[in-house]
Amino acid sequence: MSEEWLLTDDGSPVAQALVLSHPEQLARLRTACPRAVPTAVLAGDPCFDRMLAALPHRDRFRRALGVRDGQRLLILNSTWNPESLFGDGGAEDLLPSLLPRLTGELAADEYRLAAVLHPNIWHGHGPGQIRAWLHRARRGGLTLLDPLEGWRQALIAADAVIGDHGSVTYYAAALGTPVLLGAAPLAGLDPRSPVADFVRTAPRLDPHAPLPHQIESLIAGHRPLPGPAELTTSAPGKSAALLRELFYGLIGIPEPVEPATLDPLPLPPYEPPLHTAPLRVLTRPLEGGGIAVRRFAEPAYEPAGDEAQTGGGAAHLAVHEDRAEHDAVAPADVIYRYGAADDPRLGPPDRWGAEVLARWPNCALAAYITAPGACTVRTRAGAVLRIAGPPSGPDPAACASALYAALAGGAALDDLVAHGLSVHTGGTAHRVTVTAPG
Repeated sequence: MSEEWLLTDDGSPVAQALVLSHPEQLARLRTACPRAVPTAVLAGDPCFDRMLAALPHRDRFRRALGVRDGQRLLILNSTWNPESLFGDGGAEDLLPSLLPRLTGELAADEYRLAAVLHPNIWHGHGPGQIRAWLHRARRGGLTLLDPLEGWRQALIAADAVIGDHGSVTYYAAALGTPVLLGAAPLAGLDPRSPVADFVRTAPRLDPHAPLPHQIESLIAGHRPLPGPAELTTSAPGKSAALLRELFYGLIGIPEPVEPATLDPLPLPPYEPPLHTAPLRVLTRPLEGGGIAVRRFAEPAYEPAGDEAQTGGGAAHLAVHEDRAEHDAVAPADVIYRYGAADDPRLGPPDRWGAEVLARWPNCALAAYITAPGACTVRTRAGAVLRIAGPPSGPDPAACASALYAALAGGAALDDLVAHGLSVHTGGTAHRVTVTAPG
């Protein structure tokens, strides 16, 4: 709001109309650039209005991102600034150490991870470089979202956001979403602005403390900060009408008779996570039947609460077939892949399973995931089984690991076929069927 941005060389306002979303901005404008005040127009925030209108579709957006029952969607967000979460590669940058911890400490079936990076990050470095930098995190299940069209829907769907001082993080707080600030610079922010107040008061990420505890505590104790919700717009849901009135007034022609509307947020394409990193799978038999499953992508150390050490639990390695390194696939107990059941390149799922078991002698079970809730597995003993559950239920690859653990623990195959299997992920019990195709 400084004069250098709002006034021409002769001191007159650059714009005929300076659109503001809240009266607090007008108050700051009076101090920063009094000559521009006559051009100010309070017209709300169309971006935020689109999000408010789309709130009823939250569950759809979550399904589009592949968020399953019992999972939390965690959004990582960075603006474009040397002091942002993405940073400039300096020694103080948090992101290089945070990314492998996100995918290594947060269980894959308990957290869905996605990142929203400012468009200028993509344009400044190039898409290839961004994907290369984030390659390991992407193998662990992190999805890079469309920075232009997909981020609003992701914020609506999110359970928590790790961000910085950028507008996307502020919008998340305005929606009432729990936010942890991974970067919180105050330099360059108007100290009287709502964003500066938000940066001073929002919870901070502790880079040295375990991530699961911080995120769980954030969500459990969340109390929305009043500032973002109150100060993002003074005219919620009315920006379309206010802006159209302004624009047609500037043009000097009458407004159309039909109501002014904004384009609704589109339903994003289905984009489930893809875990191609080796998964450390911890399983534990439960009293009354069922198997608890926790999967971690390339953890740097044994995950806390190791089921293999308590309650008769065990651990095994599950690896995506497309994992390039031979040394990563060879020791896998479970090998899986995702694809269409009629993909001619792979053959029928049971034949694919036979080929995998023949190629990898250490593998005890091969799982071909053919739908969001179904997979075909083949055991080392030669049994061909189909596991099926609701599309919003657990990842079929997690169900395959549960089946492997049940069989390794002595469960009778006939009992599993007759009664199914209870798979517990993220604190949620899921009943899946086990059938032997004729």
